[in-house]
Amino acid sequence: MSSLRAFARPLGLVGCAVVLFSGSGSAVAQPAPAAYWVRLRDKAGVTFDAARYFAPPAQARRRRQHLPACDSTDFPVRTDYVRQIRAVADTVTLVSRWFNAVACRATPVQAAALRRLPGVLAVELRPAAPLIPAGRLMRDGGKMAVSAADRQLARRQTASLGGPAFRQANLAGQGLRIAIFDVGFSGADKHPAFQQLFQDKRVVLTHDFVRDESNVFVGGAHGTEVLSCLAGRLPDGTPLGLAPQAEFLLARTERALREIYAEEEAWLAAAEWADRHGADIINSSLGYTDRRYFPEQMNGRTSLVARAAALAVRKGILVVNAAGNDGDRDEWRTIGTPADGDSVLAVGGLDPDTYLHIGFSSYGPSADRRLKPNVVAFGSVLAAAPGGYSVVEGTSFASPLLAGFAACAWQQERGLTVMQLFGKIQESADLYPYFDYAHGYGTPQARFFTQKSADPTLAPTFDFVLQDSLLAVLIRPEAALLAVRSLPLYADSAEMMPRADETAKVPALGREGPVLSETARAAPFTPADPAPLPPAHPDYLYWHVADRRNVLRAYEVRAVTQRAVLRIPRRQLHPGDTVRVQYRGFTQSYFVQ
Repeated sequence: MSSLRAFARPLGLVGCAVVLFSGSGSAVAQPAPAAYWVRLRDKAGVTFDAARYFAPPAQARRRRQHLPACDSTDFPVRTDYVRQIRAVADTVTLVSRWFNAVACRATPVQAAALRRLPGVLAVELRPAAPLIPAGRLMRDGGKMAVSAADRQLARRQTASLGGPAFRQANLAGQGLRIAIFDVGFSGADKHPAFQQLFQDKRVVLTHDFVRDESNVFVGGAHGTEVLSCLAGRLPDGTPLGLAPQAEFLLARTERALREIYAEEEAWLAAAEWADRHGADIINSSLGYTDRRYFPEQMNGRTSLVARAAALAVRKGILVVNAAGNDGDRDEWRTIGTPADGDSVLAVGGLDPDTYLHIGFSSYGPSADRRLKPNVVAFGSVLAAAPGGYSVVEGTSFASPLLAGFAACAWQQERGLTVMQLFGKIQESADLYPYFDYAHGYGTPQARFFTQKSADPTLAPTFDFVLQDSLLAVLIRPEAALLAVRSLPLYADSAEMMPRADETAKVPALGREGPVLSETARAAPFTPADPAPLPPAHPDYLYWHVADRRNVLRAYEVRAVTQRAVLRIPRRQLHPGDTVRVQYRGFTQSYFVQ
């Protein structure tokens, strides 16, 4: 019922009638133009020169991935069809090559005339979108003074992904082109975090798809924060992301304070633009949820933006998308779109203090029970912000950390196809092959790509033991040696690790604000300030129960306080179930007969 209420919000100006006056002075109400999606029949007779249309990096990307130089989705829409639609509709807002379709605004009378045009296959009414504030937290901006704690966070947000291994291998995104779709990049061109980026002219192209102009350094600073998690630096040179040497295409596709369907059209237009200009990776720290859709529609096939993301992947582009910030909202909780796409790398948020799911990060699975999120990265980071630097939180910032990771991994193995890279990123994560709907496969690790030889086979760390009516998991004695003590066989309790604090509210995906509780006051930077590397990954045991379709029925994370860490009543397990456990990198499964 909560989703129904969301759709019943006031619609502002959408759906209003235009009042006209006849010559006699009487008022005649005329329906205002609504949004329509016009699908066309064919591209017959269209000529297309791929070598002239696509930038050299786009052509090289297709060759590397053994894709054809072009296909029919690349061909332009027939100009005579577009001309006929312009003559009938009120306004044409988008012409899409990929979908052979035209988005327009039209009255019902005009829509009926559009359906009669010879080249039109179908005319679909787009549901009225609520023109309501998007709930962005306004903030005062960042500060140039950076505390020792903040510098430590900056190091940890990349080190948690194995950043030092990438840097040692001289992998920083060289030769990769990353497109960022966001609400705006205010101040990025003047911010000291990006001085080298702009000096080297590695922001190669920009476009504002909201205003149809090239200037994207307006609209909001969310994109500036996201860009910093790919290519920003602190004054002492500490990188905030993993791909400071990549090239960037910056696209503004969002309006800061409103949510309307035209943003999905802008996302599609930006994807076609990014494809044409050679993007290898799209980072989309955006998502659409209950202002437009129901949870059961998060299946990767319903939304325009999910279908656009799937086509981008078919063109050889890795799409990395934030999972969403609805994990603590009972009326939604699940991932948004386009993170729901089966070939979209959805990135959840990890709490830097616990290395567990951060409370606001959206949960999976998708509506059709596929694994989401795919992987996780820090959901609380230090980022460049107007006026300096600020600690911000949201899966919007986990996503570019992963996009930078993907750039380095692809730089190392340039011959991989997009879906081969997708699979290897998942395989590199620290929980793989274990997974759950909070952490996905865990946090990807650079050493998977940089080590010359495969990791040695991990020694078992636990055993499954049948105990009458129980299935028990016992930590092996040799794996029970901690830094200061050995685990007892039994302790007073083996409690599940408490979830991260879920009382702090995070704005909607793409509208994140600063962390609401600061851990340390900013202090002026001095070279002597320490910035220690991250601590060892906490000692957690992860377990889940999957059914015959590998869909999870239950999952949990436990703090290991005793060797007898887990006992499952066998009556709760069904034939065909799999109990899968992960501890200290070792994963083992028990199959229920």
